[in-house]
Amino acid sequence: MHDLVVRGGFVVDGSGAPGQVADVAIDGGTITEVASRVSTGRRELDAEGLLVTPGFVDVHTHYDAQATWDPFLTPSSWHGVTTAVMGNCGVGFAPAAPDRHEWLIELMEGVEDIPGTALTEGIVWAWESFPEYLDALDARCFVMDLGTQVPHGAVRGYVMGDRGAANEPATDDDIRAMATLVADALRAGALGFSTSRTPLHRSKSGELVPGTMVDAGELYGIADAMAAVGHGVFQFAPEHVILPDQEWPWMRELARRSGRTVSVNVNQTDQAPDLWRQVLANLDADRAEGLPIVAQVHGRTVGLLMCLEGSYHPLMFHPAYQEIAGLPLAERRAALASGSVRERIVSEVPDDGGLFERAVLNNAHKIWAVADGDIDYEPDAADSVGAAATRTGVPVMELMVDHLITAGGHGMLYSPFFNYSYGDLSFTYEAHMHPSTRMGLADAGAHVRVICDGGTPTFMLTHWTRDRTRGPKMPLEHVVHRQTRQTAELYGLGDRGLLAPGLRADVNVIDYDALTFGAPRMAWDLPGGAPRLVQKANGYRHTFVAGVETVHDDEFTGALPGRLLRGPR
Repeated sequence: MHDLVVRGGFVVDGSGAPGQVADVAIDGGTITEVASRVSTGRRELDAEGLLVTPGFVDVHTHYDAQATWDPFLTPSSWHGVTTAVMGNCGVGFAPAAPDRHEWLIELMEGVEDIPGTALTEGIVWAWESFPEYLDALDARCFVMDLGTQVPHGAVRGYVMGDRGAANEPATDDDIRAMATLVADALRAGALGFSTSRTPLHRSKSGELVPGTMVDAGELYGIADAMAAVGHGVFQFAPEHVILPDQEWPWMRELARRSGRTVSVNVNQTDQAPDLWRQVLANLDADRAEGLPIVAQVHGRTVGLLMCLEGSYHPLMFHPAYQEIAGLPLAERRAALASGSVRERIVSEVPDDGGLFERAVLNNAHKIWAVADGDIDYEPDAADSVGAAATRTGVPVMELMVDHLITAGGHGMLYSPFFNYSYGDLSFTYEAHMHPSTRMGLADAGAHVRVICDGGTPTFMLTHWTRDRTRGPKMPLEHVVHRQTRQTAELYGLGDRGLLAPGLRADVNVIDYDALTFGAPRMAWDLPGGAPRLVQKANGYRHTFVAGVETVHDDEFTGALPGRLLRGPR
């Protein structure tokens, strides 16, 4: 008799093969049988009419701080994620010299928009070295498994001090010391190394992330250490407009000499909307040569959810709004409903050298009202705020103000930042159908006051396989494979991401036909009462981690079977 049988569900096993109605048997933390009919279980779940998949593996999160205080790691655990990899884009909290704590917090706050007050309040610094950081995580239990990467920014700051923070060139001794730290971290259980080379990533004080555009020799030295250890992904955030020409040569050399997989973030920018085609062509050439280079792509736009409680919205560019910006929400809402502040925002263009026009007015055609919490992530230009203003004759700023003060001042506007240059998600479709791309970039745990993309695993199922109307859909089996077995194998996690005998019993049972999102909202639940945007899912009937039920009908059971992952397996 099995411990658990998930009976008669539509099993999409993560391999990419066609789904089929089958039973899944679990004993302990392991899948023991997947067949049309298995023997009885001590517990049986009737999954008829439901979708059964492996637990999702999200390889691009920023839970580096949250993992030290929050065992439930929301929002990812609301969306079927059973394994997460953090430490992306060169930022994190280890190694951490005692006098560098505040600097690391400001770095994370600037790059990933996680409130510094929450980081200061929430982190209990029980480590200095990266292996000690892993020990601190290893002492905790989670609702999912967690893997880590070594962040370049922290390593550079630890080895080089102020010189590293200021992006001064590294000496040969500096490079050897950094390589040693990275090798020690990998041997202790880190899954990879990450860095950032984009000027978009800056600390709270405006400084570039340590490691930005450093000489390739520094990166080769670190990659050589990774090669000596024998595992680890080299992940980085590039400057997109120079990626195919200026970044690709050193990427190829690094992959060739080290044998380590290079995973580069790829987005579509309005400055170079067709550059992704050259990126995919480069990936084709790399694959033909056998070089381990993949592009990590998002499942939708990198889109800004703008509200009066968030860190970014159109009104903040207007001097009139700054006069009330520090008031409580109710008072701001009242001032925006009527009176001189409202009139100035609606009718006056500030004398600011054109900033307000460039940042707000010229982008009104790429801003949409979020109606009753229902976000259309592939909206039509005809429905934008700018189009509505043209159609109705109502000033565009009046439309924005009126929407932001709806729902008691909780109204939201949505604006794509990356991946929407064509006015649809056609770039995203092409990227996800390419064999050398990987699912990622949802940034769960980061940008918490303006982005709410931790629910991307749910979006991939609902939009791309079921609901899309503005272009082709993706096969369900393809999407499940992309966020289960394929992402697991990227980081050497061969024991999961597939419903097959002998592998971990990380399983989702999903009401696929009814799967949907709740409304995004601002919660004030970070340490110190700091805010973050959250969005739950509806339709996860059961989630199991190593055979233990963690979610039942979209609510936590309270079980915490997740642990720190130490190295590939």
